[in-house]
Amino acid sequence: MNDELVEKIKANPSYQELIKKRNSFSIKLSIFVLVMFYAFILTIAFEPTLLGTRIGDGVMTIAFPIAAAIIIISFITTLIYVRRANGEFEDLTNKVKEDVKDLL
Repeated sequence: MNDELVEKIKANPSYQELIKKRNSFSIKLSIFVLVMFYAFILTIAFEPTLLGTRIGDGVMTIAFPIAAAIIIISFITTLIYVRRANGEFEDLTNKVKEDVKDLL
């Protein structure tokens, strides 16, 4: 890759917008998932009796549905990111490619 192409891409407003939006969105999702996981682990560490509370007929504890919800929410956040990456972020990437097409 030549330096002129790299500089033109870096100076492109669509590229700047892409980087800003992608980083902001991925950091927000990452923080959300990490807080969720660490809250669960910290609850296990410091208040195990809370998650050990039996529900139903006493066969299952409350920890199982909470853990299942964490896994499902993790899949959903991944789906949200992939959909946005394949939509808005891909459109911005294609716009940058179109703008620097003459240098390729």
